[in-house]
Amino acid sequence: MGPVYIPFGSVAAALTGGECDDVWRYIVLQSRLPQTITALLCGASLAVSGLLLQTAFRNPLAGPSVFGITSGASTGVAVVLLLLGGSVSAGSMTLFGQTAVLSAAFVGAMAVTAVIFFCSALVRDGVMLLIIGIMTGYLAGALSSLLSYVSTAEGVKSYITWGMGSFANVTLEALPVFALVSILGILGSLLLMKPLNALLLGDRYALNLGVSIRRVRNFLLLLTGLLCAVCTAYCGPVAFIGLATPHIARLLIGSDNHRRLLPATMLCGSAVALLCNLLCVVPSLWFGSLLPLNAVTPLVGAPVIIYILLRK
Repeated sequence: MGPVYIPFGSVAAALTGGECDDVWRYIVLQSRLPQTITALLCGASLAVSGLLLQTAFRNPLAGPSVFGITSGASTGVAVVLLLLGGSVSAGSMTLFGQTAVLSAAFVGAMAVTAVIFFCSALVRDGVMLLIIGIMTGYLAGALSSLLSYVSTAEGVKSYITWGMGSFANVTLEALPVFALVSILGILGSLLLMKPLNALLLGDRYALNLGVSIRRVRNFLLLLTGLLCAVCTAYCGPVAFIGLATPHIARLLIGSDNHRRLLPATMLCGSAVALLCNLLCVVPSLWFGSLLPLNAVTPLVGAPVIIYILLRK
């Protein structure tokens, strides 16, 4: 679906190499297919990140945005768009446009992850580490606000547009890198199913089972930082999917066993991301323009969070 109507048979022909109008083939292969795969992988990555953080810190409201990782990526992009005019120079190498934005978002997200990772070596209490993540996010957000205040109107517009989020930013050429990093991070999370089940019963019980809480937490933070960094770099600061989707998966399967919950969360994350992308596309059938992603994700995520809070 999209602003240009393409019959289902022509879509199938474009995907399978059959006879199809060249313009339609280009739209399907260069725009809609990468957008769909990006939504699948980004939704799964953010959902897994939210589940890992909620389990490790035993907080139903823990998520990538709460830990400040998304704010770190936004600050990196703010530095490039608002302070440096959209380009970054390092010695003889200069990055422009989308490449500079991607690099800045990834560096910003990983910088916040590094701060939290360093603090995790000093702080044993998970709640304290969660508060440190929230405060780091506030600091990053404050820096972004200051840069917006002193920037030009054009720079602020570019930054706001990026901040609205979109699954359409990943081209077919950039898709392999995005997919490789996302899939590796998702596969890495599968190694944590058994330790996460032990953590559900409490730190002391997990220690008695031989689980190194600090090692699991550090590996979890690295995975979460990597997944959130690549998703935010390519798609912008996508809201609510990482926070709400694990709760949707729990409601559907009625279990906290991560051998079932983790795969279910991945599938729910992909489904929710595709649903949000579809809701962004539908208005274009009449008005010719897409809705911003972050204008739609709260419509799906916020009711779930409210329901969970009232249920608790």
